[in-house]
Amino acid sequence: MSSPEQWTHPDPGEGPAAQAAQPSREQVIAGLRATTEGGAELTQLLTPEGERVGSPRFDRYVEDIDAEALRGLYRDMVLVRRADRECNAMQRQGQLGIWVPLLGQEAAQIGSGRALKPQDMAFPSYREHGVAFTRGVDFRELLGIFRCTDHSGWDFRAHGFHPYTIVIGNQVLNAAGYAMGQRFEGKVGNTDTDGRPAENDEATIVYFGDGATSQGDVHEGFVWAAVYDAPLVFFCQNNQWAISEPTERQSRLPLYQRARGYGFPGIRVDGNDVLACLAVTRWALEECRHGNGPVLIEAFTYRMDAHTTTDDPTRYRLSDELEAWKLKDPIERVRAHLARNGFAEGSFFEQIQAEADEFAAQLRDFCFNMPEPPPERVFSQVYAEPSPELDAQREEYLAYLDGFATAGER
Repeated sequence: MSSPEQWTHPDPGEGPAAQAAQPSREQVIAGLRATTEGGAELTQLLTPEGERVGSPRFDRYVEDIDAEALRGLYRDMVLVRRADRECNAMQRQGQLGIWVPLLGQEAAQIGSGRALKPQDMAFPSYREHGVAFTRGVDFRELLGIFRCTDHSGWDFRAHGFHPYTIVIGNQVLNAAGYAMGQRFEGKVGNTDTDGRPAENDEATIVYFGDGATSQGDVHEGFVWAAVYDAPLVFFCQNNQWAISEPTERQSRLPLYQRARGYGFPGIRVDGNDVLACLAVTRWALEECRHGNGPVLIEAFTYRMDAHTTTDDPTRYRLSDELEAWKLKDPIERVRAHLARNGFAEGSFFEQIQAEADEFAAQLRDFCFNMPEPPPERVFSQVYAEPSPELDAQREEYLAYLDGFATAGER
């Protein structure tokens, strides 16, 4: 029978493989501990208490993050959280059809999003509001998706941020294809005249949750990216719950270790540590731009709210678990670090909170006064070129709607 260490860290040659289809009690406990605490392989630069810890491997990737930059990361997270809470409230008030909260995942999204360069491309699922914010997408443009009036209102090429993907895991295949194109077009692995890596080389990042790792599309994306050395960072936000299913119901191993089976590196980072997420993602993107192939990042975090506003998490998880993760809050650890080291005064935090409240008020005003799009808009921008078939469908549909108005006049 394998040991708990073998169960959570099955390196080759470290003892026999498990002999039974079901793990032993000790193996289950070891797996749960790795799930709830992150395990020994967790990369962390900022503790939950706000203390900076050194990392010989990753410190160099955040050398430019001084007090001003850290205050900027704090501002990003506060504004995004405040907007998220406002949107959650607006859904309850009937202004949005649904909302997908990101509460608790601000560090994973802001840290990784700020690691991207302008020429990079990001493929989100449906929860990456923080990444959208870092890519310059107007938060108001997200509202149409959840008000069910639009698919996406932004120019994804200009922002380097693909439209949201609702089908679980499908964006991973899209991202793999895009990254393969970057490889085929020679946009990775180049050098400048001085022999240093080219500054304009590209990379792609794709976001998905722990639940999506059970989808075939994700595994196919792993295969294609590995075979073609695609410059693709797989960024898994492991928030512990795939709706009502915990991570340990989906995998015997920590998710980052799955990368080994496909032949590329995997790493687990503290997803509530914005500094670590920034550093690890910068490293992974650098690996991709240099032509070394894909990387899997497992951002170990926690979903503090419901899966969506249609979900009731009190039916499947304990309040004690939620309270324990509140102590690891991604925003509070940065606040503590700034205050403890004299990098910010009380007036700074008050100013950011006031800015966040104003940001939320603008979102609310926009949402409450959002015009309903005309019915013919559903036919716009379906194809790049004009389509006689689509034109005929549009005319038929508009004539059908006109029939109701005509009937009402009789």
